[in-house]
Amino acid sequence: MHMRTGRSDAQMRILGVVLCLIVVWGSSAGGGEWDSPGASLNASSHGSAAWVEKTLAGMTLDEKIGQLLVPALHATFMNPQGEPFQQITRNIVRFHVGGYHAFGGDPAALGLLINRMQKLAKVPLLITADLEGGPGYQFRGATRLPRAMALAATGNEALIYQAGKIAALEGRAMGITVNFYPVVDVNNNPRNPIINIRSFGEDAHVVARFARAYIRGAQEHGHIATAKHFPGHGDTSEDSHLKLPVITVNRERLERVELLPFRAAIEAGVGAIMVAHISLPEIEHQSGVPASLSHVITTGLLREELGFRGLVFTDALTMRGVADHFTPEQAAVRAVKAGADLLLLPVDVERSFRALKDAVRSGEIPLARVEASVRRILAAKARLGLHERSLVDFHHLESVVGNIEHQRLAREMMERAITLVRDERGVLPLTLDASRRVLLVNMIDSRRGWREGPPGQAFKEEFLKRHKKTINVLIDDYTPKEAREAIEKLADVCDAVVVTGFIRVAAYKGSISLTEGQLDLLRSLAALNKPFVFVSFGSPYVLSFVPQLPTSILTYEYYPEAERAAVRAIFGEIPFRGRLPVSLPGIYPIGHGLRTDTRR
Repeated sequence: MHMRTGRSDAQMRILGVVLCLIVVWGSSAGGGEWDSPGASLNASSHGSAAWVEKTLAGMTLDEKIGQLLVPALHATFMNPQGEPFQQITRNIVRFHVGGYHAFGGDPAALGLLINRMQKLAKVPLLITADLEGGPGYQFRGATRLPRAMALAATGNEALIYQAGKIAALEGRAMGITVNFYPVVDVNNNPRNPIINIRSFGEDAHVVARFARAYIRGAQEHGHIATAKHFPGHGDTSEDSHLKLPVITVNRERLERVELLPFRAAIEAGVGAIMVAHISLPEIEHQSGVPASLSHVITTGLLREELGFRGLVFTDALTMRGVADHFTPEQAAVRAVKAGADLLLLPVDVERSFRALKDAVRSGEIPLARVEASVRRILAAKARLGLHERSLVDFHHLESVVGNIEHQRLAREMMERAITLVRDERGVLPLTLDASRRVLLVNMIDSRRGWREGPPGQAFKEEFLKRHKKTINVLIDDYTPKEAREAIEKLADVCDAVVVTGFIRVAAYKGSISLTEGQLDLLRSLAALNKPFVFVSFGSPYVLSFVPQLPTSILTYEYYPEAERAAVRAIFGEIPFRGRLPVSLPGIYPIGHGLRTDTRR
């Protein structure tokens, strides 16, 4: 049902322009405002606002509904006549999708796909990507950056700003306009299997400060940054990719901890916020309704109380925290009614599209509600300059993506993050006679799922360059007890033991620990009366299970450059400068870290 306002058509057109100007120019205190020298903002704001209003006025209902949908692709070469690209074509031409999310692959392949897609689109597409870990985490050859916890361990806001800047410059060069970063969740649950090292830490004020630095770096260089996962996914021991986590905190606690970084992000003008698939029964009283489908949380809390006026994305609707409880049609309709602007990764584009169209026609979703989202989406595209230029320049891509200066800064970030937690026996920097035998034990929590090459390979190669007489063994979750016992015997005849522990934090994994057998072996090796060093790659909380280790180092990451940086620190080529961004309960407080000088 539509209410009559009594306004004339001319008055309505004037009102539409005014509303558009508010969206485009909105107050920085309300989010959605960013200064983007890399985003082709040469047109006047009046020109951008006029484009938004003209485009919206010329759109059919189908085109308006399509703008709310953001399916995904993998950045690999696709023949234009092949079924994968034909499906993309159908989504753009028939269902008028507003954007596409890019999973990992090749930068040049992505650029080629984006250029084809933008030429198909009547309205330019937003291209989104998860660039936590830098562009190189998703796209081979681009710059790999440390994730949030490692960046926080540096304590350096200028470097965190640079991380946002590098992600924006390289992302825009590839055609990516929206970065689903930073994670502003406060990781105050050591058993959190999905946020963990993706967070800046457990102090809400520190998370807020570093999030602002990243947002500035990103949005001053052409990206829309996205603060996630609203209203806070840090205090859970469950992964919303696998199930619907329940966070039982009251409003006072939510305000004091979880919401504080989101308020800071909004004040910094963050362009987008992603809403999580988490249940907060103290806030949303309807049982089983995730924040992403909750009007109380998405509109009442985020829009009305916090005053956010930028883009609101749902988290991926393919995640089981939603998909196990709602059909594609139900999820789409409920998300829009809750207040979302963009539905990320709908399970089925056509079913979601038709459900939204039926809901508008029946009056379940007012047309004005859809148009409010479309106006925000178009305004964001105008601010990015997509109405003037949406194609990838391959000469620019070649000069920017993975360039030497970005690689240098990325290496500096990783080196500054390495944290020496304990060195009880004073074995660092490691100095060994060439004749001494070293046992290098590579422990990995899971044999499967390592996307950036075999864990420990770079560490082994760098270690062997510095000490040839090294025996390397691998222990994973399938290693039998007999093999672990053989390693204990081997350690008895070696002169020093170095152990690397890889604990991966990833979607759909659901755990963050070594096996009991691995932990027992670690304790046994540490008890030997000889030099011992343990280096943790990934979750720092593993030290809570083995606090007796005499020498322990944290990197908060697991990729080749993190491994190389750890070797350089062990041998005294770089100093240890990192500080813990989280506490290790009962062992070490936030801010703990031993400082060293380089070997003279």
